Amino acid sequence: MGSNESGAGPMRVINGYDGVPSEQRGAALAIGNFDGVHRGHQALLAETRAQALRLCAPSGVMVFEPHPRVFFRPDEPHFLLTTLEQKLALIERLGLDFAAVLAFDQALAGMHHDAFVERVLVDAFRVRHVVVGYDFFFGKGRAGTPETLTAAGQRLGFGVTVLRPVAEAGEVFSSSAVRERLSAGDVRAAAVMLGHWWRVRGVVIGGAGIGSGLGFPTANIALPPGTALAHGIYAVRVVVEGRVLEGAAYFGTRPSVDDGAPLLEVFLFDFSGDLYGRDIEVAFIGFVRPDQRFRDLEALKAQIAMDCRVARDILREVAADDPLAEFPLR
Repeated sequence: MGSNESGAGPMRVINGYDGVPSEQRGAALAIGNFDGVHRGHQALLAETRAQALRLCAPSGVMVFEPHPRVFFRPDEPHFLLTTLEQKLALIERLGLDFAAVLAFDQALAGMHHDAFVERVLVDAFRVRHVVVGYDFFFGKGRAGTPETLTAAGQRLGFGVTVLRPVAEAGEVFSSSAVRERLSAGDVRAAAVMLGHWWRVRGVVIGGAGIGSGLGFPTANIALPPGTALAHGIYAVRVVVEGRVLEGAAYFGTRPSVDDGAPLLEVFLFDFSGDLYGRDIEVAFIGFVRPDQRFRDLEALKAQIAMDCRVARDILREVAADDPLAEFPLR
């Protein structure tokens, strides 16, 4: 695994653990998958920054790509909340000095947990402190635990902080809990857990033109396999080349048209222009209604007009000082 630098801005990104730059050695380091960078993750990263300040050391985060679940079960699409790019952008907003992206491959998956600590954490990064969650497991067969990591730190000379569950109203913040909310269409509850609006990015592709024929032209995005967002209509905010626009989005199989593969179709309010081939980001602000089949296209057209009115009302209720890019969510 070679180490090299990529990206821009204050947070440095390095790949692999060979030849770690001297500036990233001796850090306080958070380790995990951080899918979604939810409020539990945010607490863990805040603790990492606090330890770094205490030690006058760099603050870093170690993530794995692909997600171990994807590596071990490649034929079972997994509902990932964030791409690596989105994950790193969210982490950067939390003020970490660097992120180390380790390829989760056969070599890493088969590495004994003691070897991971000695080769990666000690020899390569020379960590001074490690911060993990209470449910952190690592090494071959997930045999490494917070307890074995703590014991290794005592033996090898680095500190370990194991963060307890972060919860609200008795419910622990977790990536799986966020997925459950999104699978039910409750994007607002998901946002409360995440601390930011859940969002997707993609390149606009051509569609069947049904929306245009009904007077509601859409920008279409194919979401990754495994995206288990509830099928239906949503109020959304959309970033197009730095502009924040509002709209209504449909995610589903279009049962009134062709019952095809799930597609995200976004109708932008008060916008005209060609977005084909453009990269856009869509944030889900509220749920309008579940998917349904209509008797004909005229009935569908009338329902879309009603959906847009409801979506506008939802977006109007969201505070004007809570823009799409805000992180964390107020």
